[in-house]
Amino acid sequence: MSPPHITFFCELEAEPLQSLFADPSVTEHLRALGASISLGLVDLGAERARVVRHLNEAGVPVTAWLLLPTAQGYWFHQGNAPQAAARYEHFRAWTTRQGLNWDGVGLDIEPDIHELRRALESPWRVLPELLPRLFRGGRLRRAWQAYGALVERIRADGHRVDGYQFPFILDERREGSTLLQRLSGVLELPVDREVLMLYSSFVRPYGPALLWSYGPEAQSIAVGITGGGVELPDSIDETPLSWEEFSRDLRLARRWTEELHLFSLEGCVRQGFLERLRDFDWEAPVASPPASLRRVERVRRVAGLVLRASAWLPR
Repeated sequence: MSPPHITFFCELEAEPLQSLFADPSVTEHLRALGASISLGLVDLGAERARVVRHLNEAGVPVTAWLLLPTAQGYWFHQGNAPQAAARYEHFRAWTTRQGLNWDGVGLDIEPDIHELRRALESPWRVLPELLPRLFRGGRLRRAWQAYGALVERIRADGHRVDGYQFPFILDERREGSTLLQRLSGVLELPVDREVLMLYSSFVRPYGPALLWSYGPEAQSIAVGITGGGVELPDSIDETPLSWEEFSRDLRLARRWTEELHLFSLEGCVRQGFLERLRDFDWEAPVASPPASLRRVERVRRVAGLVLRASAWLPR
């Protein structure tokens, strides 16, 4: 089995980002792997531009992973489409001003970061805010229109559009439902490459089962987390993947796609994974499906029934 094409997510503030690439071995490893970077644009400053130019000169393709200030929700979601469109325009101007080249643009459609943190701390506290959304089809339609226009705007500028999605979007699509999109604020978009975020570190011990269940349906798979990313409440296990877990997930994901996304570059560097990937054995045997796969499949079937029943909600 040939090695896949690897894209590393990198979500660092300007100073640690510069420190990461101050080590020339990081760029050397990326070039040896033929890897790309999806760089989280947490700011549009001169320091970040210098790192992008360095990667451009080194021949490392960079995807612009668009993000917003935390006060505006950080990730794109149904409620901040105007801010997302404005961010893209600022990004275009910054790109021209700094003379940057991009391999594509990544749209990360997730819940509002403030809602997500409140929901993880106390799900019952946010329920009264979410339930009225079930009957607000207009909000969903307006978001589809706004983000659809943004996707076309990005394509017109000559960029490939990647969409970073939770796996449940596949279940909604199959059942013709919008229930989870209404409640969570995420959005199904007509992108050029859909990347399913199948992070096994968040669902231990069901991580391998999650990959076995959703992997065959994925266009591209994101595995992780090896470290880094936004801070979540203590109720979420943020223990990074070990090398054994990481290598297991890599081989599993490679069964179904040649396009792997790894979260994150900084975590891989911190744990010494980057160098080990250079001679990684992609042909090593993959373990059989775990017994927990049956449980994951049952949950998906039950969820499918609920989603099918909710398909009557007006769009």
